[in-house]
Amino acid sequence: MTTAKQSFTKIFIATLFALIAFAANSVLCRMALGEKAIDAASFTAIRLLSGALALFLILLLKRNKKNLPQSKGNWFSACMLFLYALTFSFAYITLDTGTGALILFGSVQITMILLSLFSGNRLHIVEWAGVIMAFLGFLYLVLPGVTAPSILGFILMASAGIAWGVYTLKGRGSESPLFDTAYNFSRTIPLVLVLLALTFQNAQISLDGIWLASLSGGMTSGIGYALWYVALRGLSITQAAVLQLSVPVIAALGGVIFVAEEISLRLMLSALFILGGILVTILGRYSIDALKRNKTTL
Repeated sequence: MTTAKQSFTKIFIATLFALIAFAANSVLCRMALGEKAIDAASFTAIRLLSGALALFLILLLKRNKKNLPQSKGNWFSACMLFLYALTFSFAYITLDTGTGALILFGSVQITMILLSLFSGNRLHIVEWAGVIMAFLGFLYLVLPGVTAPSILGFILMASAGIAWGVYTLKGRGSESPLFDTAYNFSRTIPLVLVLLALTFQNAQISLDGIWLASLSGGMTSGIGYALWYVALRGLSITQAAVLQLSVPVIAALGGVIFVAEEISLRLMLSALFILGGILVTILGRYSIDALKRNKTTL
């Protein structure tokens, strides 16, 4: 096998497993909270602690390599990571797996698009059409009705998406995302201790809950993020953004298989608008940039 084929295979496998890991986070959280195997605060605490442990174990495996970067994250990113994990867990008390993942990743992409707009980047009419289409999808999702998600769950998961979007943008310039993420996870530990101190009287923990939270933190968060960083080396920003749109679909299927959830017509239609709108926005920008490059080379 040639070096190019080996590199492609590595990127493909890392991308596939990372996307599955992202979706699995939603499935594991919903399994734990839906069955009341653990409370949301304890799930968040165990997830972050096990994620920190898994990432530092990975770093130990790299300890003998030369020229390792010395980046160690920052407190702002750690706070965004904690906010994401906390609101993510509490949101899944009331949200179905697919609905939660759709709100989360839709909010992530829209946050990144809007922050790019506020930083001075102007949107083309095609991009505006995509943003409006995505917002209409969110509006339809939360309209009053039998299958509408709870407003509190929507707000909490949208907050998780905003926090994750800010965290992602903050780390885009990182020279060593793996090191930064490991230290950001470790910086959440004081916040985790405060959370446990405030909620220990209402803690509800079982062995199944501990197992699911640990799996979410150590495997699908810690190792999942590490695989995603490997994948990003071979993906453009546009490819990475578009690929993440598959996560709500994978999560919804996981919810059907592992949590016996049903996929409603409202969810399918809102997903079509939200993910379609984001796809139009991302590909619209990609096409515009490509046209500009072609004009400058003529």
